Amino acid sequence: MRATLRWAHADFRAHRGEALFVVLASAGIIASLLLAGALFGYAANPWQRIFNQSQGAHVWLHTRPAAGAPAGAEAADAEALSGLDGVASLSGPFRTAAATAESRGTRAPLTLRAAGAEPPHTGRPLVTAGGWLPAAEDGGPAAGAVVLERALARALWAEPGDTVRLAGPDGAPHALRVAGIAETAETRYRPGGAPGLGWVSPATLDAVAGGQVGQSVGLRLADPADTDFTVQRAVTVLGADRVAQVAKWQQARAEAGGDDRLLGQVFAVFGVGALAAAALAASGAIAARVRGQLRDIAVLKAVGFTPGQVTRGFLVQHLAFAVLGVALGTAAIGLLGARIPGRIGEAAQVWPDLPGHTALMIGIPCGAVLLIAAATGLSAWRAGRVPPVPVARAALPSATPMTALGRRALGLRVPPALVLGWRAAFPRRGRTLAAVARLALPLALVAVALVAWSTLDQFRSRPAQVGLAAALTVRAPQPAGPSDAEAERILAAVPGVASVHPGAEMAALVPGQTGTITLRGLGTAREPFPSAVVEGRAAAGPDEAVAGQGLLDLLGVRVGDWVRMTVAGRPQILHVVGRTIEPESGGRVITTTMDALRERDPQLRPDHHALVLREGADPREVRDAVDRAAAGTLEVRQASGPVEGLESARAVIAALVGVLALIGLTEVLTLVSTGVRDRGRDLLALKAIGLTPRQISATIVAAAGLTALAAALVGTAAGAFGGVLLVDLQAAASGIGAGIARLPQPPVLAAVVAAAVLGAAAAAVLPATRTARRRLADSLSETL
Repeated sequence: MRATLRWAHADFRAHRGEALFVVLASAGIIASLLLAGALFGYAANPWQRIFNQSQGAHVWLHTRPAAGAPAGAEAADAEALSGLDGVASLSGPFRTAAATAESRGTRAPLTLRAAGAEPPHTGRPLVTAGGWLPAAEDGGPAAGAVVLERALARALWAEPGDTVRLAGPDGAPHALRVAGIAETAETRYRPGGAPGLGWVSPATLDAVAGGQVGQSVGLRLADPADTDFTVQRAVTVLGADRVAQVAKWQQARAEAGGDDRLLGQVFAVFGVGALAAAALAASGAIAARVRGQLRDIAVLKAVGFTPGQVTRGFLVQHLAFAVLGVALGTAAIGLLGARIPGRIGEAAQVWPDLPGHTALMIGIPCGAVLLIAAATGLSAWRAGRVPPVPVARAALPSATPMTALGRRALGLRVPPALVLGWRAAFPRRGRTLAAVARLALPLALVAVALVAWSTLDQFRSRPAQVGLAAALTVRAPQPAGPSDAEAERILAAVPGVASVHPGAEMAALVPGQTGTITLRGLGTAREPFPSAVVEGRAAAGPDEAVAGQGLLDLLGVRVGDWVRMTVAGRPQILHVVGRTIEPESGGRVITTTMDALRERDPQLRPDHHALVLREGADPREVRDAVDRAAAGTLEVRQASGPVEGLESARAVIAALVGVLALIGLTEVLTLVSTGVRDRGRDLLALKAIGLTPRQISATIVAAAGLTALAAALVGTAAGAFGGVLLVDLQAAASGIGAGIARLPQPPVLAAVVAAAVLGAAAAAVLPATRTARRRLADSLSETL
């Protein structure tokens, strides 16, 4: 053992550069994997991220004022709740009031909450646009301003600086300026469901509420598992007659989690792929170093080292390098990850508070060490089988012989660097395939990321292809609104509107009455709605319908089957003639024409109108035109897709591409260093036949570029095909339906190939220059 350790120490001193590269490669790979884990947690758990960043409350209690409640009752309630066991902190109590907001022809219910000049520490709204409530001269927030929750602001088409009209219980209008838009971990606004949230000054609340004020208080618990027990005790303290509503964190998470399930599943695949790419890069770097020391192994065998001693020596040495590199990479991310600019730094900053952080911070480094140990053990075992006769290795050719095609290319005056680079890039079939496969994997994952990017991009650029042909939905409030015919006439005359389709939605019971689905009537037989049909055909005749993947899976039917359902106690039988991309309600939607629904209920009236816009029309401009044409009597809402945080998701995808690029760079450096070392005798021959240092350097660069070109072509093609398959499979599993995946444009894929080749060539320039200028000698050290 002593001899093994002494040899390992001597080998480290003799090959410090190679040892440093292995340590830095291990550190870089671990850092990349940890950043990939942080980005996955950031993208796959948006609600949890917001909850942790805002110090969200696990329970919100909404109470009504008690009759004859004395002054200071709010403070007494807060003191009583804060004294409960398991309550870590309180948010509030806040005085609240119900109101209705109106902006640009859209109305939405909301709950106003009185707030101070600074956001509360617990349950803090995260301002994403604009600012918080402006401060008045007395230090409190100024009247006349409101901060809106993001989902509510989107429904109202409101942005910072706009003016919204609020009406309290007395119906009196109040014009307020939107000071900012904020995100919160509480239940988000949904049309026809939960009201939105707005934060105003106490003076503004009193003016809007007209004396009808309630109270809300948030409880952040030390143990979220004690939510139900804590709620029971809190209701007992406040009085069951005063508690109007209880909102738990599980409900808010469940409502927010479904919207990001598709993204979470896609990002999970990225994480697994990045782990596999990093594993191959690490094992390749170690195997390359072991191959580079075959000469030393032969000498050790000649002086009496046994195969077991050689194997143990490599294991001890490379495990020490692995542990050092893993420790450096983990420490770098833990200490400096939050300081990285952009989305990566933000993800690293909030990652410690997200679920699974501790497991990944321990599991990834430990798994990497075990992986490196396995790769080192295999290489060390091969090293133990190296023959102790140096001549046996010297007699082996270092590259494939020059082929007839290569000689013909030289005769045609093709640059020698290109011909020799091709010969060096593909020396032997087995080694060539291994090198190309290791480099192709991160490039394939980059192509998958670009497929996900293109798929997300079409939700904005080509919404009709993903089931969002109607950019706007218009509702006419009854009885004050215009009639159906008048509304259609007004909407058809608005510039930018291509077609107007009446529609109605209702809940229907599936056969057996074990669940509900959404039955939608949209368009007429004369002017059908342009649904995104990806299988079968559009509904045209009587009793024909198209359905989403979620409904087909729920009922166990296929295109061509008949479906029976119950609507308001009456049967409805429809023939499913096509499958559509359906981003709403988990795909559990069946769509027919209004004519088919009127056969069951002749008195059925449309409850909304879907507007299909002309190509290039701006939805905001059309919305304003509708508001002017209808004199504010129509409510206009923008169609919502399954992915709201497109910009955030695109930024995370871009960051993941950067992580994969770092893994690919590590693999390229390994390939270059291995190629330079393995072709030492070739370089002697090239100098002997008269090649200049510049030509030798160009040969090495060309070899790296050609290897990268082969890997880029294979990886990009496989990644593009696999990315489309992955996105469609996940979309089908989520109920949206296969058919939403889109390939990137050919110039984008070509840019990936070009970037890989140029990156590999740039990475090879420095080692190629140093090798070409090195003084080579035909000695035993170069030939063994």
